[in-house]
Amino acid sequence: MRPSRRSSDEMRAVSFERGVLRHAEGSCLVKFGETHVLVAATLEERLPPWLKGQGRGWVTAEYGMLPRATHDRTRREAATGKQSGRTQEIQRLIGRSLRAVVDLEKLGERQITVDCDVIQADGGTRTASITGAWIALHDCLSWMKSRSMIPTIPLRDHVAAVSCGIVDGDPRLDLDYAEDSQADTDVNFVMTGTGGFVEVQGTAEKTPFTEDEFNAMLGLARKGIGKLVDLQKLAVA
Repeated sequence: MRPSRRSSDEMRAVSFERGVLRHAEGSCLVKFGETHVLVAATLEERLPPWLKGQGRGWVTAEYGMLPRATHDRTRREAATGKQSGRTQEIQRLIGRSLRAVVDLEKLGERQITVDCDVIQADGGTRTASITGAWIALHDCLSWMKSRSMIPTIPLRDHVAAVSCGIVDGDPRLDLDYAEDSQADTDVNFVMTGTGGFVEVQGTAEKTPFTEDEFNAMLGLARKGIGKLVDLQKLAVA
């Protein structure tokens, strides 16, 4: 029995609350169980210097965790003067995931920055961030369309992410911290609504995993991503 009493193929309760920030062009409070992430999408009429004059836009992301998002207080990275390698890895992953489903040429020479701030962590902060970031990005693009800045919403597909793992020999979907901290294997799947892969991050923490175990986790991930995409569709309908 899982600590959360969920079945092996059961997600945590997932919710999206849109429009939670007054000033952001798009925003979303996403909850994967007890993991809560505040996401804000900001439109900027500027581009990185290397993109200027190319007739296309850019989508990027920043990620952070509040000091008491975890059981013990973690020091703000701003106080140390630099971001951790983990933070840089996650925010690059979020940016790549969003760009995979955006037609950047139709965005025009503009940049959208998506900020993902973890206000409470219980495992899966990067997967919750990616899934909620799609909602905030969608709403930012809708804001632009409503002001005739773009003719259509340049999203080619949905994108969502979920974690899977092997815990006590059992493939499980959507690990919370209690499971993630003792998992033999931990894999993060980022996939589109049509089933394409954006990124797969898999690590054997203790015992190397087999092809059969990976395929079992992939099956769980497809089920989880399908549910997340259905919830995204309901949220923006």
